[in-house]
Amino acid sequence: MNYEIKGNSLPVVICKLDANETILSESGAMGWMSDNIVMDTNIKGGIFKGIARAFSGESVFLNTFTSKVNNGLIAFPSSFPGKIVAKQLYANEYIICQKGSFLAGDSSISVDAFFKKKLGAGFFGGEGFILQKITGPGMVFLELDGHVEEYDLSPGEVMKVDTGNVAAFESSVNFDVETVKGMKNVFFGGEGLFLTVLTGPGKIYLQTMPIQNLAGEISRYFNTGGSNS
Repeated sequence: MNYEIKGNSLPVVICKLDANETILSESGAMGWMSDNIVMDTNIKGGIFKGIARAFSGESVFLNTFTSKVNNGLIAFPSSFPGKIVAKQLYANEYIICQKGSFLAGDSSISVDAFFKKKLGAGFFGGEGFILQKITGPGMVFLELDGHVEEYDLSPGEVMKVDTGNVAAFESSVNFDVETVKGMKNVFFGGEGLFLTVLTGPGKIYLQTMPIQNLAGEISRYFNTGGSNS
């Protein structure tokens, strides 16, 4: 598969497929495609995997698109301001992502729910107990919120992250939470009670504008008290 990611704050990934090559996407992700692409909607992996995907923020059904000729064109635009990240996964390699990150990828990848093992991480980690687990082999495209910074953590290296800013991390990274230290920091620091702790080795992806934060800011400008007339 050849692909190009274009655009700034509202990006799109445009893929060119060889004859009989297939790409997988979440339901409703396709923006446009050439006439030689055939679409099929299915529950990849069966009903139980479909239900697990629903828990992780995706739909039960996935779409597959197969090109009948070389250079079949298909595009997947982002559904919110952010960045599309391309990640090549090898056999049995996987990456953990926030809910709803999966946009599209090779038909050989698997999209599943990932359950946090630690109660503290589930209650206070910002995304609940369930994340997404995307397993290779194949190329996957993730849609993440705002600008994305990538860091390669060395063994034992720690990054402390505000709630919601964790977009994705490799399977070798340890995920946990800790309380903010100091009563003044807790009550007046504006950072909440907990921080996410990511410990290397492995790559992490941090996002600048969690979509729930954006929704909260926008909602402040809407009058929810009804008509003033």
